[in-house]
Amino acid sequence: MSTWCIHFSKPLSYAQGVSLQERLVSARTSGAIPDTVLFLEHEPVVTLGRRGRDNFLNVTPEYLKEEGIELHQSSRGGDVTYHAPGQIVMYPIMKLGTQEADAHGYLWNLEEIAIRTAGDFGVSAVRREGMNGAWAEHGKIAAIGFHLKRWITMHGMSFNVNIDLAGFANIVPCGLVGEPVASLESILGDDGPSLEEVRDAMSRHFSEICQREPQIFATRGELPATLADLTGECLAYL
Repeated sequence: MSTWCIHFSKPLSYAQGVSLQERLVSARTSGAIPDTVLFLEHEPVVTLGRRGRDNFLNVTPEYLKEEGIELHQSSRGGDVTYHAPGQIVMYPIMKLGTQEADAHGYLWNLEEIAIRTAGDFGVSAVRREGMNGAWAEHGKIAAIGFHLKRWITMHGMSFNVNIDLAGFANIVPCGLVGEPVASLESILGDDGPSLEEVRDAMSRHFSEICQREPQIFATRGELPATLADLTGECLAYL
């Protein structure tokens, strides 16, 4: 069966993204839907993972609110991170199989998707021992944090395309003191790719690496009825 992939064209709030994922996880657990992957942007938000600590916030929650940046505790792994428009977030809701083997294999797959995506645009990215994500020469370009329940995944990976990197100054990204953050735009300048080009590259590499055949939906009229019902209010962001 094909893996359903939804490409959102407008940024969702973090709460909307989590609520949608939770509905999809429940449906995937019951077998009502196949593996499903969301590709989207978020409105500005700082999230704290299960290891997240307030001491990795460089500003107060009140300051974030004044700046129009939400603050959320998240069920994903990892520490503190930042999402905003200009960053592609990939949320796979899928049951891990032999091609992922375990959580470590799945993490490797997500990192490989980021590395190959960066490479498509002439940017060399690598793994770093003991750290999740992918790094270019200029800084961390992709962050990873996920959650497993009954071997079904939730949350996933964020990849910096042309996000305003100034937002990362409000946090210690991933709890890594002194580590810079990069984006394709900060590396390539005006020669950097569009969000759509990066999303399409990520979709292609997801298919190759996770060995799943994607069926892509980019408008509400394309969605199967079951998926449209689950997507609910988020249909307006397609």
